[in-house]
Amino acid sequence: MELKKITNKTWVSPQIAPEDMNAIKAAGIRAIICNRPDGEGADQPTFEEIEAAAKSAGIEALYVPVQSGMVRDEDVAAFSAALKELPRPVLAYCRSGTRSATLWSFHESKKRPMPEILAATKAAGYDMNGVARRIANGGKTPTDTGDAKYDVVIVGGGAGGISVAASLRARKSNLSVAIIDPADIHYYQPGWTMVGGGIFEAQDTAKTMGSLIPRGVKWIKAAVAAFEPENNAVILDGCRVVKYDRLVVSPGLKLDWGAVEGLEETLGRNGVTSNYRYDLAPYTWQLVEGMIEGRALFTQPPMPIKCAGAPQKALYLSGDAWFRRGVLKDIDIQFMNAGGVLFGVKDYVPALMQYVEKYDATLNYFHNLVSVDGPVKTATFKVSKPDAEPEHVTVEFDMIHVCPPQTAPDFIRVSPLADAAGWVDVDQATLRHKVYDNIWSLGDVMNAPNAKTAAAARKQAPTVADNIVADIAGRSPTAAYDGYGSCPLTVERGKIVLAEFGYGGVLKPSFPQFLLDGTKPTRAAWFLKEKMLPPIYWQAMLRGKEWMAKPEKLKVGAQ
Repeated sequence: MELKKITNKTWVSPQIAPEDMNAIKAAGIRAIICNRPDGEGADQPTFEEIEAAAKSAGIEALYVPVQSGMVRDEDVAAFSAALKELPRPVLAYCRSGTRSATLWSFHESKKRPMPEILAATKAAGYDMNGVARRIANGGKTPTDTGDAKYDVVIVGGGAGGISVAASLRARKSNLSVAIIDPADIHYYQPGWTMVGGGIFEAQDTAKTMGSLIPRGVKWIKAAVAAFEPENNAVILDGCRVVKYDRLVVSPGLKLDWGAVEGLEETLGRNGVTSNYRYDLAPYTWQLVEGMIEGRALFTQPPMPIKCAGAPQKALYLSGDAWFRRGVLKDIDIQFMNAGGVLFGVKDYVPALMQYVEKYDATLNYFHNLVSVDGPVKTATFKVSKPDAEPEHVTVEFDMIHVCPPQTAPDFIRVSPLADAAGWVDVDQATLRHKVYDNIWSLGDVMNAPNAKTAAAARKQAPTVADNIVADIAGRSPTAAYDGYGSCPLTVERGKIVLAEFGYGGVLKPSFPQFLLDGTKPTRAAWFLKEKMLPPIYWQAMLRGKEWMAKPEKLKVGAQ
């Protein structure tokens, strides 16, 4: 926790935690404003958790959420109203504190001279010059000039963003490259299933962002507010402007916890968990270890989602743990799937069905989770079966593992880069934007019809890097992405069905069948997942070493 004083009455800070509340009270803070929407980060406590801790410490708390990089006039009005309502001194927080400092700057702009605002925020560690330009420009940030300019700007420091930065630098070391990402921590998200299965420790799936940014690449620790592709500009949180010659968009996707009524309020307690959040994956294992009887629900929302196999991986590893402990016969496992099939590539279904039968799991198709009542321990699903009227059913549970609905990030959905569904609109082979020739995209955020997995990003990064270098040299695209994705389906402790496929569900095995048959559960695939893939991720993929990831050559006639 780092409290930053702007005035004697107003403080700001990056994300706080419930355990920080005694220190906050000791600093003299009497009220807290949360400017960070729930579910924005993988390790973020909910406002309800913060509010409960604040109440215990005798501190008032208000929820005034503002989308990252999207401070609107109505947000400023809500913030101003909160300041009037709450006792002072007040602490406002968001992911980094920038949103809160921006809100304060706009709030004060009608009664303080701008130099005074800039001085106060600078002393607290926040550069509000962009806000000043926006105020001076009648509420719009001018983008004809920028605060910085780079050959290539990459939005997002996840698997895709860091990998493509490393691949670019490996191909053309003199490129000026910047990664824009506000996060302090980078997560190996494929490991969270293993955390929830009691195999990995959560802390082993996290490293500091600063330790992973490739040598020679500038890290701009900020959130993106908007894109102005006509001016080759990205507007950052705080209204700063970064210019580019070429842009790569890879911010991942948004886990929309709020789309399920009551879910945010009960996550991490009442038997409600999810391996899609860093701090909750250990709770999954805690629930599994403690359960000796009752009903366990595992949910899957409508596609697209990050790693479509993850919801059932949680089921299999849980079922295996109960089987090994001899309590499986007393546990009712229910898989609640909004879709109509167990897995989208039929070649892997027979092996998976063997484990569905082994764990005596009931498959409930066309069941989409719409609400959760944690204290009562009930979940309500909208059931939309073909040729039948939709209905709602409520199911009791002792444990529920939730896979949340997923969308493109808000700042992407409202941008000119998005298609009608909100995803970045790219050519599925070259990963180049369909409208803007100097923009590419990879990872979960783009709209190519592939699986959204880290394995997919591993193949996409060299493709994007090759095509950007070709573009710089004045050539047409040279590399093509074939839709490759991989989903190691952990069906029991020690065995995995290694699903590898491309566009159209075409199988894309990485190994000869005699070494590893991906359509069957194997110990070889488990060894790959447990022992090999984490170091390959950290030491190869994020370092620009493209082992077994060389891009395909673009065939003549491809667009």
